[in-house]
Amino acid sequence: MRVLIIDEMHPSIFPMLESIGVEVDYRPTIKPIEVCEALAGFDGLIVRSKMRITAETIKHADKLKFVARAGAGVDNIDAEALEARGIALLAANEGNRQAVGEFTLGLLLSLTRNIARGDREVRNKVWLREENRGEEIGGRTVGIFGYGNMGQSFARVLQGFGCRILAYDKFAPEKVSVPAEQVVMEVIQAEADVVSFHIPYIPENYNFADDAFFSGFRKPIWFLNTSRGEVVDQTALVKHLKKGTLKGAALDVLENEKLHALTQEQQANYNYLVEAQNVVLTPHIGGWTHESYIKINEVLVQKIQAIL
Repeated sequence: MRVLIIDEMHPSIFPMLESIGVEVDYRPTIKPIEVCEALAGFDGLIVRSKMRITAETIKHADKLKFVARAGAGVDNIDAEALEARGIALLAANEGNRQAVGEFTLGLLLSLTRNIARGDREVRNKVWLREENRGEEIGGRTVGIFGYGNMGQSFARVLQGFGCRILAYDKFAPEKVSVPAEQVVMEVIQAEADVVSFHIPYIPENYNFADDAFFSGFRKPIWFLNTSRGEVVDQTALVKHLKKGTLKGAALDVLENEKLHALTQEQQANYNYLVEAQNVVLTPHIGGWTHESYIKINEVLVQKIQAIL
């Protein structure tokens, strides 16, 4: 079994793959345009985020049995193209779920207790205590959209705070279990104090959180997104931050993360978010820890071994 790796990977991947009899060709500097020709003769492909894997990419892959995404989410891989060729699609969502759960809690605390804002002020020799009086999350109602690996992880880390946890999963409602209650979206809109997104980016979820979505909440909420930027209409988000429908937002992802290539509308939204005192922004690092870097490899190798 020969596998081509086209992205930077933690070095632990090599002995792990070798231990199950897989020969590795490691080419992290390969250009996307070169991957199509390079795939001939390989049984597997491991990719992170270098490129989109399409039917064109795999047209010369005469022996390909699987494509493995070293991370959570497979929105950069054409699943239908792989299925048409009988090629398995693997992902490592389990590898960074703990990291995402912990990070989402950190975002929530940063918002509700003004941690990021207070830090900026003190660095500028501004000492404001009363203005930074925060809110406790104990006993609050938290609505989780998407109850897969990431949503479940966030629910687990919330347990110690005594929160009521409501979960809505459109595609797999059977996943919802303790400590969360399975509800329809309208219940979350009626009762939640905090809303956290953990849904994948698929066509059905594009701009899921739009103007109508935010308008449906009966009280102001704290909003968290550690999933994908494309699932939130950023113009609607900014509108409702201005209206007060949102008490604040913490965003680990943006609709366009190439910050030097924003459209005029995206730039206007970005400018507002950067200046807003009730917004926390981070560079897509929710699942990005030293531990998850290795755990992702472990998950992928287990899944590859299952195919073998």
